[in-house]
Amino acid sequence: MKIGELSRATGTNIETIRYYERIGLLPAPSRTAANYRSYGDAHRARLAFVRHSRDLGFTIEEIRSLLDLSDHPERDCADADRIATRHLEQVEEKIAQLALLREELSRIVGRCRGGIAADCRVIEALGDHAQCESAH
Repeated sequence: MKIGELSRATGTNIETIRYYERIGLLPAPSRTAANYRSYGDAHRARLAFVRHSRDLGFTIEEIRSLLDLSDHPERDCADADRIATRHLEQVEEKIAQLALLREELSRIVGRCRGGIAADCRVIEALGDHAQCESAH
């Protein structure tokens, strides 16, 4: 299949496919006589793996490591578990940070009473960083 077909089949932008080739996440495809890239099912499956991993928030380097494990099915999967566990811990940290952010924004928005910008509680709260830090 041509790059456009691979793009449509996986929902991946053509430039992203080329980028993944350049950095080695996707192997270089063969070329047709007209010098078009020619992708196969293995490219589609690998790209789907990369896309799903990116959707879950894995970094390029983590994906590279996971692909390396996938390419060597005889290896122990402890590294994959370690990568996923570390990523889960990072996601849980982000969720905790977002919960604090939500609380702070709710507090700021809840203080808004309308009127003119000079009397705006939102602008006042954002300008008073010491007040925000004491709330934590």
